[in-house]
Amino acid sequence: MTQGPRLRRFLLVVHVTTSVGWLGAVLAFLGLAVVGLTSADDGTVRGVYLVMAPAGRYVLMPLAVASLVIGIVQSLGSRWGLVRHYWVLFKLVITVIATLLLLRYLATFDALAAAAADPDTDLADVRSASPLLHATLALLVLLAATVLAVYKPRGAIRWRRTT
Repeated sequence: MTQGPRLRRFLLVVHVTTSVGWLGAVLAFLGLAVVGLTSADDGTVRGVYLVMAPAGRYVLMPLAVASLVIGIVQSLGSRWGLVRHYWVLFKLVITVIATLLLLRYLATFDALAAAAADPDTDLADVRSASPLLHATLALLVLLAATVLAVYKPRGAIRWRRTT
């Protein structure tokens, strides 16, 4: 698949924008998780967990999928290719795993929101360290993908044909 220079640049801008957006959204979730665990205000704690479910579904997930899809399309037309260099393959694997884990984690956001919405649920049962842990791990994974994209470690994948 050959892409002209304008299309390549456009795809690069879209990929970088969605990837940075995903990273920023994860940082916002990290902040929300800290507030949810530390705030003494009942309404604030419940509000944090109520906002996580739709934000996860309508912000985090679309950015993750867009970053993955645009990254694949962009790599197919670049000199780096999709499976020519180890760093691109590692980024692909990291992004696929992170996206699948996020998709699975959406159910946790829904459960936390349901608990937060029920005024009879004790505040201790609403608070959860899970979003803090997952946001921290997601941040580390996305930073690793960013480092790979910037430094582009050497190492081409050698495909051998065995006969």
